[in-house]
Amino acid sequence: MDPLTLKLVLLNHCRGIGRRTVWQMIRIDPDLNRIHAYSLNELQSLFRLSSAKARLFIEDRHAINPRNLVELYQDEQITPIPFYHPHYPRLLKNVYDLPYLIYGKGNLSLLNEKKLLSVVGTRHPSSEAGRITKQIIEPLNQHGWTIVSGMAMGIDGMAHRLALGGRTIAVLGSGLQCPYPHQHHGLYQQLCQAQLVISEYPPSALPERWRFPERNRIISGMTLGTLVVEAKERSGSLITADQALEQGREVFAIPGSILKGTSSGTNRLIQQGAKLVCDWQDIVQELNLVQ
Repeated sequence: MDPLTLKLVLLNHCRGIGRRTVWQMIRIDPDLNRIHAYSLNELQSLFRLSSAKARLFIEDRHAINPRNLVELYQDEQITPIPFYHPHYPRLLKNVYDLPYLIYGKGNLSLLNEKKLLSVVGTRHPSSEAGRITKQIIEPLNQHGWTIVSGMAMGIDGMAHRLALGGRTIAVLGSGLQCPYPHQHHGLYQQLCQAQLVISEYPPSALPERWRFPERNRIISGMTLGTLVVEAKERSGSLITADQALEQGREVFAIPGSILKGTSSGTNRLIQQGAKLVCDWQDIVQELNLVQ
């Protein structure tokens, strides 16, 4: 593994700093040769860290051996993928606030697929949702599309399961050693064996609430478009749709009855300009790709 990747792994495990601070370090010092040399004062002045955060960072940068971490991850078939690696998702490179490092487990070649569509929706889908999702995803998979989702309960899990016979990628809001939710442990194992699971968080990172909306920018950012199957007006799925729009991606939505709460968000998206989807071909035609 190249020295810069090892340094990024180290920074990814250090407390006291976040993604934006790491990008500042990269801009100042592209090879990260100075990360062990920054003094307490420099960390505070250059990166505007508080004294407490700077001390945490200094403590961890001396205590953590990234080579040991990488060896441990290799034993578990977890691969760190830095932003300059050939496997790093092409479209994700154009996203604001992109991850400087992601971890992958499974078939890494899926990251190089060009026909990627994210599928998201409520954790509490209606009885129709399974049939709708199947009617959309199965032909897309048969025509070479890779389905990206977040492995959550509800629509996400449906999407992954329906795509197991084709190609699918799960983006976690936790580390790869702590997959969530627990009910999807079997699905997680299937994805790791035959598909792909990725995360920007250290493999030991717990599934904390704030990580899930943050990871949604990856789900939308690495794909050509986002399909929302069912969603209430205030939901994580709409956060993903909003991020897709900000990233210049297409947004698709399945219409539903105005009497159903799980259709209120998708109907509102259509009202605001999202593409109304009646079948899978609507998506392909909008994205102007050969079936």
